[in-house]
Amino acid sequence: MIRSAVATADMVRRGELTALQSVREAFQRIERLNGPLNAFVQLDQASAERAAQAIDARVERGEAVGPLAGVPIGVKDMEDCKGFRVMQASWFLRNSPICESDWHHIARLRAADAIPVGMTAMSEFGMDGASWSRLWGITRNPWNHALTPGGSSGGSSAAVAAGMVPLATGTDGGGSIREPAAFTGLVGLKPSHGRIPRQDGFANFAALGALTRTVADCARHLDVAAGPHDGDRQSLPAFGDRYENLIETLDVRGLRALWSGNLGYAVVDPEVETIARAAAERLIRSAGLVRSTVPFSPICPYQHWGIVMMSNLEADWTRQGILPGGFDQLSEPVQRLLELMRTHRHEIDLDASWKQLHILEQQVAGLFGQVDLLMTPATACPPYGADSPVPALIDGRDTSNGGAQPFGMLANICWNPAISIPAGLTSSGLPVGLQIVARRHRDDILLRLARIAELESPWTFADLA
Repeated sequence: MIRSAVATADMVRRGELTALQSVREAFQRIERLNGPLNAFVQLDQASAERAAQAIDARVERGEAVGPLAGVPIGVKDMEDCKGFRVMQASWFLRNSPICESDWHHIARLRAADAIPVGMTAMSEFGMDGASWSRLWGITRNPWNHALTPGGSSGGSSAAVAAGMVPLATGTDGGGSIREPAAFTGLVGLKPSHGRIPRQDGFANFAALGALTRTVADCARHLDVAAGPHDGDRQSLPAFGDRYENLIETLDVRGLRALWSGNLGYAVVDPEVETIARAAAERLIRSAGLVRSTVPFSPICPYQHWGIVMMSNLEADWTRQGILPGGFDQLSEPVQRLLELMRTHRHEIDLDASWKQLHILEQQVAGLFGQVDLLMTPATACPPYGADSPVPALIDGRDTSNGGAQPFGMLANICWNPAISIPAGLTSSGLPVGLQIVARRHRDDILLRLARIAELESPWTFADLA
């Protein structure tokens, strides 16, 4: 049985396990499992062991240690982590300098005595739902090595699903934590915008978070990582309670929950929708929620979100000198997106797309004036080929209104918290996720509901000895 982050830290604190043992166990699993999965792309065992020994020395002296004491973690190749290079899976950044400091998020995890053991793979610049790139190659799903663990935080999901580490960080600008969680049977929370402070300037859509196997691990991570920071003017005030306590005690009875299998525009695999709907129905019953039937047919945000995201990135890459001359060195998924932009440039109206996204904000605000929760499938399909493009057809229907994750970007655009939790397995034994979206700042409700679901129907994990 894979030890959770909470169990590891509590055992280290009580002296029942040393941090050094915990770290060495992680490296043993990484050595045995990482080869075919390609979840970790950088490792530093020596530094991790030094950090573990320092924690163990404090325990021996009777000093206090942090809530993540001795927990080995993976860090997505998008966040600065001291001692490692951040390359965002891009050939152009392969010679980036070694980081001399941590992002706020990673600094808080270290302050809680978590131990980064390495950097995890992702899609280039986070721009694909499958984690493969020219720089790092193909990252594979522990459930089936022929399939993707999702993107863009696919290395983190593969590492946690395989039990190499109990927690790995992720970033989410349109589903990049929740899709990998759904594809690998994990818990993936995209917190409220600003809940975890960022360090890379103004962010319209993106949030920081983590992938875990248990709700308690997810809650403890958020307790450690959340809170205001003067370096991020969008960061939220302190929550004022402990998420780890509230997953067991928060009263959610009577909250109004709306289920939507397609939001009126998404093309969804029928088996995925059936499994997610059944999980939603179980949770509504077990949590004492009230089923809502208010109509909700928002505009499809996919194309408008994509235009805004790609316009910003294209401008950044031009300033960095990546474009136009470096097009041929970009990974194929990024090339496809740029080609799509070029082909349809005469049709693109950036201002019009922003206006549509603002309309969506008002539609979602109106919905959460009538309900407390929105439940959907986390993805439109099960995991697909590890080095394949997003399926063009699902159930024989065109997927241009969102591809594999048409449900993700709504919460990013509108800054709502959203979580993916395991919903069940397909007939071929692949995991499916249930997404729950709450009104802004109510991350606590999502974690409590996830815990109720976890207790009601214990989850199955990838079968790796």
